[in-house]
Amino acid sequence: MKSKIKNAFSLVVASAMTAVSISAVMPAYAEKDTSAEMTQFPYTIEGENMEGAELWTSIYENEIPGYSGEGFTYLTGGALSFNVTVPEDGMYQISAKVAQILDKEGNGRMETIAVNGSEYSKNVPYADKWTDFNFGIVRLKAGENKIEFLNKYGYVAIDNVTVSVAEKKDYSLATDETCDKNATPETKALMKYLKSVYGKHTIAGQQEIYGGGHKDNYEWENEFLEELTGKVPAIRGVDFMNYNPLYGWDDGTTERAIEWVKERNGILTASWHINVPIDFENYELGDAVDWTECTYKNYQASNSTFNTAKVLEEDSKERAYFEEAMKMLAEQLKKLQDENVPIILRPLHEAQGNEGNYGDGTSWFWWGDRGAEVYKELWKLLYTTLTEKYDLHNIIWEFNSYDYSNSDTWYPGDEYVDIVAYDKYNVENNRGDGKSSGPNLIAISSKFDYLFNLTNGKKMVAMAENDTVPAMDNMLIEDANWLYFCPWYDGGEDGGTAFLGEAYQDYDELTKMYQSEYCITLDELPENLYSFEGEESPKTTTTTTSGDKSTTTTTTTTSTSEKTSDNDTKFGDTNVDGKVNISDAVLIMQAIANPDEFQITEQGKLNGDVVDNGNGLTNIDALAVQYVEIKTIKESDLPLTSEDVDKLSK
Repeated sequence: MKSKIKNAFSLVVASAMTAVSISAVMPAYAEKDTSAEMTQFPYTIEGENMEGAELWTSIYENEIPGYSGEGFTYLTGGALSFNVTVPEDGMYQISAKVAQILDKEGNGRMETIAVNGSEYSKNVPYADKWTDFNFGIVRLKAGENKIEFLNKYGYVAIDNVTVSVAEKKDYSLATDETCDKNATPETKALMKYLKSVYGKHTIAGQQEIYGGGHKDNYEWENEFLEELTGKVPAIRGVDFMNYNPLYGWDDGTTERAIEWVKERNGILTASWHINVPIDFENYELGDAVDWTECTYKNYQASNSTFNTAKVLEEDSKERAYFEEAMKMLAEQLKKLQDENVPIILRPLHEAQGNEGNYGDGTSWFWWGDRGAEVYKELWKLLYTTLTEKYDLHNIIWEFNSYDYSNSDTWYPGDEYVDIVAYDKYNVENNRGDGKSSGPNLIAISSKFDYLFNLTNGKKMVAMAENDTVPAMDNMLIEDANWLYFCPWYDGGEDGGTAFLGEAYQDYDELTKMYQSEYCITLDELPENLYSFEGEESPKTTTTTTSGDKSTTTTTTTTSTSEKTSDNDTKFGDTNVDGKVNISDAVLIMQAIANPDEFQITEQGKLNGDVVDNGNGLTNIDALAVQYVEIKTIKESDLPLTSEDVDKLSK
């Protein structure tokens, strides 16, 4: 019995300390590895001391004074590498002092790093003196890890490399204020709710297929997910592409959107694949054009004569066409606003897709094919037209970004954006997980980090589209708490993109995600979602990894504004969820270790004070609650005295 109790208490302590450490510098995600001597961080290695390195003191006739150690190394030959050993699975920062004296007039050189065989690249700009360069935050596994600089492009000088424990993100920096100061009350309430769960949860979403649904069933994706996981996603994604000046037709998108919010209490998001005539030069405004003669692709990919830059010219035909397109979009958004339905709108998305300097038509869509400056003005034109001309204030504005070296130049500005988002498609290409096929479960933390830093954490970060839903444990360990995920629609057996198929989704991991309290599904949205004022504190979920097994612990903290009464006391129920279990014990430990982050209601304090009642919460209260969990005592035996606990421990 004593051993059983001791192990039980250890479980509580481990769970609580893991949860607490999630907000600390080094997360305790994995069982410590004591098989090898641990590397002390921050760890710095001289470039010339890396495996495969040669000592340089100048690059031919080019002197670069100020190096540390005996000199530096120059990446021109084979790979350069070194090993670090860490006790726990977690996130680490890699930085270096570098010089790159080529491509002075160019755009820098891409340099490739591999961590345990998984490669990623960063653009190193021209620098003729030693410069601190951030190679990003990477995940290291418990035990030994190999870090390599690969000679794929080469010609970068490295003075030294430093590996340090990555700092945890401060998700509280994100604002819950809408950029539109005249936003409707429902829109402001939704924004506040999103902020209340951001960094603690992810919200499940799913895109519907337009133009008839999956085999004439617009609910196919939701029905599939409910059958698989027992849950329905909280966010519905729609597309307003069929409301256009060319072949426009009503597929009931707006009505389904209203029903989703008004009848089912869901959250709505939408994209806008707005089409233009391919032969715009000979197009007469107002003419109907068959959809086969339209495009939303860039002008080179579609041979279109539509000039995006001319949209910014008030008297141009392009401007007149775009004005008509905005009018048709506004008509649908007005229907939503009249029904008090807010929307997360993601217009003009993926503008920088296919990377490049632009102006050469290499972007995916026409709205990005004339470069960043034109795009930003196009975004601002849409924003001001919808908010000022059409008086629409039910919009949460979501900007789609990438993480290229110049992606920041595409950002319209904080005053025009509420949420920044990334579209994750890394099953076929750019996997980063060391595999060649199948679902890709990584949380793409480097993408999240870039978007987080793009606005200095001031805007929430979402995964607006994706193929594989990342594994929950990966999102937690990689500190990439995406506000929501939203797989693209499923084209089914008749063709199209089947992103709910087994080639893209790991059904076990997807079910684990949906059934966890980390993931918010439709049934878990608050009833007061559209009058939300922040009075409900969200649940907190943490994951402990030991070997190949993961344990997820969720605690619920309710607002301290709740009314309390001695008559309402349910001994042991610290989180006031009506049950007595390990979550209550964990919450006590968390609150004692980190009272600023983990708060307990007044009622919860009364409930949790189960040993020597009246003396306040202590670790012994957590132990006593755990006795109920392992059925050493009954719930009805609470409260106990300290003498009772001593007897149970012997």
